[in-house]
Amino acid sequence: MRLPQERWRRSRMGDLQRISRRAFVFGSAAVAGGIAFGSYSGAAANGNPLAASLGPNSVTFNPWVEISPEKITLIAQHADIGQGVGSAQVILIAEELDLDPGQFEIRFAGPSPAYFNTGFKDEFAPFLAADQGAAAEEARAATLEYLRKTGLQMTGGSSTIPDTYEKCRVAGAVARETLKATAAKRSGVAVADIRTQSGDVILPDGTKIPYVQLAAEAATIPPVFDVKPREASTWRLVGKPMMRLDIKSKVMGELKFGIDQKMDGMLYASVKLNPAKGQPLQSYDASKALKMPGVKKVLEIKNGVAVISTNSWYAMKAVAAIDCKWAPSTYPAEQAGHWKVLENSFKPEFLGKEWRKIGDVDAALKTGKLVEAEYRAPYVAHQPLEPLNGIGLVTDKGMEIWVGHQSPRFVQSVAAKAIGLKPEQVTFHNQWTGGSFGHRLEYENVRVLAEIANQMKGTPIKLVFSREEDFIQDIPRQIAIARHKGKVENGKIVAADLKLASTAPLNGLLERSGVPSKDPDAQLAAGHWNVYYDIPNFRATTYEARGLSPSTTWRSVGASTAGFFTESFIDEMIHAAGLDPMKARIEMCAIPTYRKLLETLAEMSDWKGPLGNGKGRGVAFVEAFGTPTAEVVEVTATDKGIRIDKVWVAVDVGKVVDPVNFENQVQGGVIWGLGHAINCELTYAKGGVQQTNYNHHEAMRIYQCPVIEVRGLENDPKVRGVGEPPVPPAAPALANAIFAATGKRIREMPFNKFIDFV
Repeated sequence: MRLPQERWRRSRMGDLQRISRRAFVFGSAAVAGGIAFGSYSGAAANGNPLAASLGPNSVTFNPWVEISPEKITLIAQHADIGQGVGSAQVILIAEELDLDPGQFEIRFAGPSPAYFNTGFKDEFAPFLAADQGAAAEEARAATLEYLRKTGLQMTGGSSTIPDTYEKCRVAGAVARETLKATAAKRSGVAVADIRTQSGDVILPDGTKIPYVQLAAEAATIPPVFDVKPREASTWRLVGKPMMRLDIKSKVMGELKFGIDQKMDGMLYASVKLNPAKGQPLQSYDASKALKMPGVKKVLEIKNGVAVISTNSWYAMKAVAAIDCKWAPSTYPAEQAGHWKVLENSFKPEFLGKEWRKIGDVDAALKTGKLVEAEYRAPYVAHQPLEPLNGIGLVTDKGMEIWVGHQSPRFVQSVAAKAIGLKPEQVTFHNQWTGGSFGHRLEYENVRVLAEIANQMKGTPIKLVFSREEDFIQDIPRQIAIARHKGKVENGKIVAADLKLASTAPLNGLLERSGVPSKDPDAQLAAGHWNVYYDIPNFRATTYEARGLSPSTTWRSVGASTAGFFTESFIDEMIHAAGLDPMKARIEMCAIPTYRKLLETLAEMSDWKGPLGNGKGRGVAFVEAFGTPTAEVVEVTATDKGIRIDKVWVAVDVGKVVDPVNFENQVQGGVIWGLGHAINCELTYAKGGVQQTNYNHHEAMRIYQCPVIEVRGLENDPKVRGVGEPPVPPAAPALANAIFAATGKRIREMPFNKFIDFV
């Protein structure tokens, strides 16, 4: 199958559309050579944010390394929300800088365009991930330049490792070679005769000079940019099994998350906001709350009320006692109305985009055996263990905010706008975060914290959402319906017409971030248009529903719903054609590396066709954020319901940076995908969500968790991420396994509405 070459049309790229192949080569060299991460010499386009706050006799070689006479600090550009990148990205630096775990501190990056995310270049360019042709690479180069110019600093889209894999190693190499040059200048020994090991520069006679003792002198010489990262065969840390740097402190209860932070003189706040998302408060009666223990003040904020108290529990109890009258929702008050809007969105006026078209689909559908199916996916919550929180302090000079977030620069702008400041007047301190799954890309806590702190100037305010308020105010995953048609003829799938209607998660997030987009929401096409089977007549179209609850990014975003729809429908067509689900996918797969992935999965699971005796296996293959992932789920139909016995997963990420964390991420993604497919949905009543805690929105239980066998492949020519891609195949693989075991097709999540699980 020939991959489509869409003409690249992105209005916000402007003249970048005309960037040449030569410019692409230059752009790649710039990232590898240091221009992308900058230097304090002034040559870098986006500068070095560490330079302005250096202590005496300290040095910074680039935005990732800072050395003082007392310590070595490595900067984690991306937020750690539990996925382990606080460890992985600094290990990439430590590998080249010859540091061992325990020899350096980790600090999260502050807001700066120097930390723009190069990993988004593949996701933002409108080409299939497997397309490595000249036009696709040209578009990615232009996207890289756009990202540099805008300074888009964000953690998400499984982009951390693709973003930092090259530049963090180069950052470490620059620091290493500059320290060697410093030692050469001091000692008179040739640089070629100097080596480094475990935080020391070592001279030919064995003399060891700790890096920290060279800091002052290193600051006086130009950084050495003529470096090349070491070959993988020499690596000590990267690619080797290791314990994450944060594990011990988490297990021992030593690591402080955002919710654990305290300040002298701090007061506590909790909020009650309009359950109808985004709508104002009409009136309130706080008389009961004002008489409760610990209460200092009751404040009115934009769409609700806040209680200031002497601790979080008092604040939560008091704010719950406030009687509020709310403005009604702008979307349907009841859940049935939401589904009705979606059902009526398959119309030209709601057309998002025809993302891909191959052959003559309409003509092909007129012959052969027709297969039709409708699929549904509900709103679901993010439900991280750590509820929304933060500390804010507003003075006459500006605001400081301590919060765990995935978009530091947007936090600045959202907080500033809320209280009439300029973004540069907001100082942001990122925190270790106890889960996100997309929740910490939104700003529910940032805006209200700014409003509260602004009314309590000079006093640090710690805001903590109650669990119930966290659920109620959570902007959920998109709700979606798919209506698919296909034709099978002579034992082959000859046509597939995929149509999907949904709310727009990415465009909603961009609007709330202050950078609205007029383009069709590309995330609705994830798992929908990027289908790698050789189907001669294929069309993928999205429709964007309006007037529903706002939605946002949720772990694997569009692919979490579209992947379920697409791979379930592919399975139905394979069955209609009388083919084996695994063999048919392998034979139809048009990309050699992806075919190898499916072949590996078949070998792992020892796939030999139907199992019988109440057992069934299902397979699904989805590429999300450039990472192809294939999964087999095995189930048993018991007298009490479906038992999930085992899952096999094959993932190709090009390079496995940390095998232990890789396996954990994949297993966690599978559990996340299965649990939500089985149990979870948010429904609306009277304008607000009905599910306000874990007992109403249940994840997979330990006793339900299957054995999960993982294999990481390294055939992809590019380095890919793994935090989100294991999620989308889980639901369709489970649904397909249930069909294999019972003959029953489940086309709507959550599955427990139609079948029991044990």
